[in-house]
Amino acid sequence: MYMNKFRLDGKVAVVTGAGRGIGFAIAEALAEAGARVVLTDYDSKLLDEALAKLAAKGAQAEGEIFDVTDPAAAQRVNDTVVARHGRVDVLVNNAGIAISDHPAENMSDEVWNRVIDVNLTGVFRACRAFGKGMLEHGGGSIVNVGSMSGFIVNRPQEQVNYNASKAGVHHLTRSLAAEWGARGVRVNAVAPTYIDTEMNQYVHEKENEARLKQWIDSTPMNRLGRMDEIASVVLFLASDAASLMTGSIVLADGGYVCW
Repeated sequence: MYMNKFRLDGKVAVVTGAGRGIGFAIAEALAEAGARVVLTDYDSKLLDEALAKLAAKGAQAEGEIFDVTDPAAAQRVNDTVVARHGRVDVLVNNAGIAISDHPAENMSDEVWNRVIDVNLTGVFRACRAFGKGMLEHGGGSIVNVGSMSGFIVNRPQEQVNYNASKAGVHHLTRSLAAEWGARGVRVNAVAPTYIDTEMNQYVHEKENEARLKQWIDSTPMNRLGRMDEIASVVLFLASDAASLMTGSIVLADGGYVCW
């Protein structure tokens, strides 16, 4: 009874920013649970490589180019997937960027707007497009990838743009959950710590040893997180195992916010 709640057999799931990193791990987890997964990314090369990896594992997966900063793209991708499969049951908004080490007093509008446009406005557009279809079908699960940075201010890097964007994702999640809960659409988020992804590989370089040490020393578990650890939380939130959860922001932070 209980293990079956984690299964996604017959479900159609869309994952943004799925070409690599956390997004690919999420797509892999959803596929392993039985979903037909539509991987999306703005980079066609990354998307093709990700699809080849999943195909080698026998996963039901396909791809769509999706630039979340394009105002029309979310509706286009939704319409394409619905035309092909009839509906979308799960949406995971993972696409995101960080532009750090810009002190607030010197941050340009361009740097501010770029991060907000991808991390917050892009999430809203996808929620709006895919959520409307879910509401029409009377059900669905949306999982947004927020960050512990929506709760705390990171050290030592200055990144008010990123922190504000992720706090916005968290409250967008709660707001949509409140609007859509009675109509069968659940909206939750996961808030990761520093994850050992391609984007964070720079901290393993010798000149960044002090930054990596500060990150780890600030984490009770004394390590970076793994991509599969975030994907596991997303799978839970996407599945019926989390059927009573909406508006939840699940911290997966190695205890970072405890200190």
